[in-house]
Amino acid sequence: MDQDRKVRVRFAPSPTGGLHLGGVRTALFGYLFARQHQGAVVLRIEDTDQARFVPGAEEYIQECLKWCGIAPDESPLHGGEYGPYRQSERKERYRAYAEQLVADGYAYYAFDTAAELDALRATQPNFKYSHENRLQLRNSLSLAPEETARLLAEGHPHVIRIKMPAGETISFNDMIRGVVSFESSLVDDKVLLKADGMPTYHLAVVVDDYQMAISHVFRGEEWLPSAPVHLLLWEYLGWRQDMPQWAHLPLILKPDGHGKLSKRDGDRLGFPVYAMNWQDPKSGDLTKGFREMGFLPEAFVNMLALLGWNDGTDQELFSLDELIARFSVDRISKAGAKFDFEKAKWFNQEWIRRTATHELAVHAASILAAHGVTDTDEHYLADVLDLVKDRLTLLVDFWDQASFFFRRPEHYDLQAVLPKWNEEKTAFFLDMINKLENFDPWHSAELESFYKLAINASGMKMGELMLPFRIMLVGGKFGPHVFDIAALLGREETVSRMKQALTAFTGATL
Repeated sequence: MDQDRKVRVRFAPSPTGGLHLGGVRTALFGYLFARQHQGAVVLRIEDTDQARFVPGAEEYIQECLKWCGIAPDESPLHGGEYGPYRQSERKERYRAYAEQLVADGYAYYAFDTAAELDALRATQPNFKYSHENRLQLRNSLSLAPEETARLLAEGHPHVIRIKMPAGETISFNDMIRGVVSFESSLVDDKVLLKADGMPTYHLAVVVDDYQMAISHVFRGEEWLPSAPVHLLLWEYLGWRQDMPQWAHLPLILKPDGHGKLSKRDGDRLGFPVYAMNWQDPKSGDLTKGFREMGFLPEAFVNMLALLGWNDGTDQELFSLDELIARFSVDRISKAGAKFDFEKAKWFNQEWIRRTATHELAVHAASILAAHGVTDTDEHYLADVLDLVKDRLTLLVDFWDQASFFFRRPEHYDLQAVLPKWNEEKTAFFLDMINKLENFDPWHSAELESFYKLAINASGMKMGELMLPFRIMLVGGKFGPHVFDIAALLGREETVSRMKQALTAFTGATL
């Protein structure tokens, strides 16, 4: 890396819908690299394809990055000295460069209509506009100069295409893959400027990276086939010495390793592939995201970082600061990384365990509110979290694991109780209710000791009386240590629940 050049890394998504976890990983790797080198992170919205523009997508992208903790330094939202940060607002900058390429002999005007090209594609399998056929098509290379001038003067619709050379080898040094080479004859003459005056990705990305002084580009390997066009544009525009270093990231693969992970795979296999919920404004279809499914951002980022990268040790849990300190491009794999949702959930479980209770309480309070519980004492909530946090895989599991602390059971697992119920057990619990109404001190250890002594005195088996007690308090065969539950519920609530449950078990009114 040029030590004198300030590191400026950009993330340049298109606002066409939800943000795939592969896109977030691209943003993350760029962020880690920039922060490690005290550089700047730029968010540029590539919205030149107006036909695919989706309202709300840009705001969604910015919210995703904010949730992940990797918000950019410069963006349409934050501003910066290299703006504007939407390509649609930079439209007037591109034509001059396209025209310059034509004037220098590196590009040409093409007047072929969409219908004409569609007809050629219909009759010629694998048709591509290239050095092999461009002189037989309607463009400024095949037409007389006077005819080209007339068509331009009359405002005839046209595009500008790059004139790819034939028989050349085009190479560059990728930060991950080393030297990568392409045969120019295999690359078609890509459109640089569309008939509506908007640039295509190929021209815009080069002009914008140059004008924004981008030093390093992290992007998916699916962009590798475009690299020779971009390399030539940097050279043809006279900016080769300012070209950023590129790192083409490996794909995130389906769980079986066969092909790129897609939204359809998530729908089919029951896991999210978007960072956050995305609702299509046109169809109304909702695609679930990791955030709403109950992932902590720390876990999501940690999981993403290890999809295609490792630090060379066995460590798997990394905070964002640790990732910044340890990140290195030479540890990024060239091979695709298989997505494993079970492993993703493991990361989340581990991060829930290591997250401070007061931080988890914010999420837990939100989950409770969604279920109509809004008047929770913060100290009580913290005590509940301390009991159940080790049982949570997803944040949303909090309701299933802890709702009984906030609402009495409405139903009981009677099948676990009634087949072995008898009058002797009824008598035991009536006596226990009586004694617990005046029991002191109301602490877990003292309650456990007292209860077990009572079981021993009764002559019944421990298991026969422990499970019914749990079901009385919880409703089912789950939850943390039953005496911890009773201690936290308090004497009055515990006794009241026992009475209510015993009525449900026996049909008698207490």
